[in-house]
Amino acid sequence: MAGLHDDTRPHTFPELHGHGLRLTSWDPDSDAHVEDWFRGLTDPDFVRWNTPLIPVETRDDARKSLRAKAAQAAKGVDLTFRVTDAADGTALGVVSLSAIDHVFRTARVGYWVLPEARGRGVATRSLVVAARWGLTELGLYRLDLGHAIGHDASCRIAERCGFRYEGTLRGAMPAPGSPEPFKDAHLHGRIASDPEPAAP
Repeated sequence: MAGLHDDTRPHTFPELHGHGLRLTSWDPDSDAHVEDWFRGLTDPDFVRWNTPLIPVETRDDARKSLRAKAAQAAKGVDLTFRVTDAADGTALGVVSLSAIDHVFRTARVGYWVLPEARGRGVATRSLVVAARWGLTELGLYRLDLGHAIGHDASCRIAERCGFRYEGTLRGAMPAPGSPEPFKDAHLHGRIASDPEPAAP
């Protein structure tokens, strides 16, 4: 745990395992990683519910986005995991801990799943693994989870993973191109003293 509260020091990216999954870092120099990242962030279902801070419209954009993620990970403020099948290494999706604050011991979680991997509990399983690690080994006390209102699947995932519904945040999510520039979101939260959810 040494150095966790000193954000000026480089941070080593962890590798996590559990529930048939392997969670590792993304490699901006890997064409395969760039392709998976690009497919995920340009998938129509992802675009419907999410607005990346760095727009990704081309594979060059995807590589730049991954390089930005790597820089944030080195500072210990954003850990975006590449979720793969533990048995064969197939890419499945993403789970992340972002806006990590080691003083207030908080972070935001997020997740998405590649189209061909949906319906297999990937988001639930990866969130359980990442949240457990964040609330124990990383030393965080609270994790926030927000999703656009109407995204019922994400709401169910949050609740299965022990993130209680806490309210509605007005205008909390950017929505460029829609009639309203921002949309409302549901807030879910989980703290370190909450009971561990049942195995997914």
